[in-house]
Amino acid sequence: MLKYIGSLLTAAALACASVMLASCAKPEMAPAASGEWRVNGGTNDEQHYSPLQQISQSNVGRLGLGWFYEFDTDRGQEATPIVAGGRIYVSTAWSKVFAFDAGSGKLLWSFDPKVRGDKAFEACCDVVNRGVAVEGNRVFFGALDGRLIALDAGTGKALWSVQTTDPKKPYTITGAPRVVRGKVIIGNGGAEYGVRGYVSAYDAASGKMAWRFYTVPPNPKSGPDGAASDPQIPMMAATWHGEGWLNGGGGTVWDSIVYDEKYNQLYIGVGNGGPYDYGIRSQGKGDNLFLSSIVALNPDTGKYIWHYQQIPGESWDYTATQNMILATLSIGGQSRDVLMQVPKNGLFYVIDRRTGVPVSATPVVPVSWFKGFPAGSWRPSIDPKAYYSKGSALVSPGMTGVHSWHPMAFSPTSGLVYVPIQANNAAGYTALKTFKFNPHGWNTGTDLTEVRLPEDPARIEAIAKGATGALVAWDPVAQKARWRVDQQYERNGGVLATAGGLVFQGTPDGRFVAYAADTGRKLWEYAAGNGIIAAPISYELNGQQYVAVMAGFGGSTIATGFQFPQRERRAGRLLIFRLDGKASAPAYPTIPRPALQITEPEAPAATIKVGEATFANNCLVCHGLGAIGGILPDLRRSPAITDKVVFKSIVLDGALTSQGMISFRHRLSDADAEAIRKYLQYRARALASNEASAQAR
Repeated sequence: MLKYIGSLLTAAALACASVMLASCAKPEMAPAASGEWRVNGGTNDEQHYSPLQQISQSNVGRLGLGWFYEFDTDRGQEATPIVAGGRIYVSTAWSKVFAFDAGSGKLLWSFDPKVRGDKAFEACCDVVNRGVAVEGNRVFFGALDGRLIALDAGTGKALWSVQTTDPKKPYTITGAPRVVRGKVIIGNGGAEYGVRGYVSAYDAASGKMAWRFYTVPPNPKSGPDGAASDPQIPMMAATWHGEGWLNGGGGTVWDSIVYDEKYNQLYIGVGNGGPYDYGIRSQGKGDNLFLSSIVALNPDTGKYIWHYQQIPGESWDYTATQNMILATLSIGGQSRDVLMQVPKNGLFYVIDRRTGVPVSATPVVPVSWFKGFPAGSWRPSIDPKAYYSKGSALVSPGMTGVHSWHPMAFSPTSGLVYVPIQANNAAGYTALKTFKFNPHGWNTGTDLTEVRLPEDPARIEAIAKGATGALVAWDPVAQKARWRVDQQYERNGGVLATAGGLVFQGTPDGRFVAYAADTGRKLWEYAAGNGIIAAPISYELNGQQYVAVMAGFGGSTIATGFQFPQRERRAGRLLIFRLDGKASAPAYPTIPRPALQITEPEAPAATIKVGEATFANNCLVCHGLGAIGGILPDLRRSPAITDKVVFKSIVLDGALTSQGMISFRHRLSDADAEAIRKYLQYRARALASNEASAQAR
C-alpha cells in the first residue's frame, strides 16, 4: 500500500501474459445517426472521437457556453453524456438520471433511484456513476446498490428493475452498461471489500437475465455456478491455490465493456485481486485467472472465446478495467484489427482482436515492476523486488495507476491515441503480519498503518506537486509519444478527439481545455469553477456543433485528498459549448472553512499512536491520509471532535448513517473511538500551528 505518495519514477519496460483463443462470427450493425453520440465511446469502437469539424483549430477561440444545468449532487461527476433523438441523457452522483433537450437545455425529466446513504460506505471511490446506455425508447443504467434499471426514454418512468448483485454483499455499480444485440451488459465493483467478480447480460425488453460469466473460480465444494463461465472453471481453478474463494477473489468488471461488431465479440476488462497481496490470496502461487485480464466473450451466450492476462499473480491493484478502443491500423504493411488499452500498469497494449495475441506492449512512462518479455512470449517478467508478501516494496506505478478510468481517445485522422496520464506516482506496499477478513471494510491484505504523509507541510506540498499528470499523444504503430503536455495535477479528465483537429480535456482544478491534436498546443480554455474529470463529447443538432462535459470533482479520497486538502464541495454541472455561445454560469458561492476548535489538552503520545493506527485501518480510505480530506468533510475542522458524546454518536451509534457514515460499532470499542478523536485533535493542532506559521511569514 502507499507508504507515501510521491514523484518517484524508475526505469522499466513492459507487460502482459497468457493467451487462449477460440472462434468468432461477423454480423454487422447499423451505424448511429450522424451527429449523435449514442454510446459511451461515441460508437461501438469506443474511440471517443467525433467526426464533426465545424469547431476547428481556426475558430475554437470563439467557443462559448451555450447552456448549462446545475445538479443537486456535489460529489464526483464521471458520466459520459449520451445524445440520441435530440436529447441528452446523463447520470450523476448517487445514480440519478436526467434528460434534456439537446438544443435548448430544457430539463425533460429526471429519475432518482433513491440509493440508501449508507451504501456510500461500500463504494471505494465515491458515489459516482459513469453513464447510461440508450437503445430504442429505453434508457438503462446501473445504480450504486447493484440494481440495473430500464427507464422510458420519453418520460423517465421506470419500466423494469433487476437486482444484479447479492444485496447482502458489498457489491456496487459505478460503470455504464452497454446494449448489445438486444441484451444489456453490466458488471460491478467491490474487490477491495471481498466479492467475486462477474459480468451479466439481461434481456433489454424484460430485464430477464440471459447469461452470467464469472471471472474467478467458485468454492470448489459448491460445484459449478450454472453460468456461461462453467466450462472455464477447471482452467481458472488450476491457477489458484489455497482458499482464495473465502475472500471473494476480486476480479470485478467495474468499467470497460466493449462490443466488436466485426467479430461479434464482447471484450470485458477484469480488475484486481482481493486481497491485493498474492501471498494471502493464493499462497504466492499461480496466475490467478482471470484477474488483470481482457476476456473476449460471445455476447449472445456469454461463451468464452479468448483471454489475455496482463499481470499473472496480480498484487498491486493493477486492473485491466480501463477503457478499450477498437481500431484498424496498418502495422508492418498489413491491416490489423486491434484493441488498444493503457491499464493501470503503464503499458500501451495493441492486441489482435481476432486472436487475443498482443501486437505490441510498450511503457508510456517508466515503470519499475517490469523486467521485459522473454523471447517469443507475451508473459511479462516481473521484478521480484516488486513483491511484498514477506515485507515491503516500493513500486511504480502505485495503486492509483498510470492511467485510471478516465477515457482516452483515438483519432483516425491523426492516427494518435490521446492518453490522460498520472505521470509520477509510486506506492510503498507493506504486508500484514496477520490477515483476518473484515466483512465491513477493505481487505487489501496490506498494512494501512504504514500509509502516511510526513508532518512537515512543506514536504506534503512538495509531494502533492510531484504527483503530476500529462496528456500524451501516442503513436500506436511506432510505439512512441509524438507530443506530451505536462500538467500540474494527477487524475486529469477524460479525453475527446475531433475531426476539427482538436483534443478536449478537463482538469481537476476546474479548467476545460482544447489542444491542437497535431502539436498539443493549447488553443482555448474555460474556467468551470469545479473540477472536470469526466470525458467530453461532441454532437450536432440543426447544423450546430456542440461540445458537452460534466463538471464535478470527486473520486478516491486516498488518491486526491493530499493534493486538494480542504476542498469545497460544489454542485455538479452539465456544460454545453458552441461557437459564439453567450451563456454565463454563475460563480460558485464561497463557503467559509469551519474554524479550528481545540478545546482540550493534548492527549498522551501513546493514545495518539493508538488513534493513528485505528484511524488508518478504519477511516483513512474515505477521510484521507492524515485526515486531510478531499471531497469529504475535513475531520480536523469538525466540531464533533471537540465533544466526546457527539463523536461517539456519529462513529459508534450511526447518527449520520443516511449520509454514508455508518456505525462502526461492529469494529470499534468506546476506547477506540475516543483514541481516534484524540488523534484528530492532534491533527487539528498541527494544522493550527502550520496555519499560524504561514500567517507569520
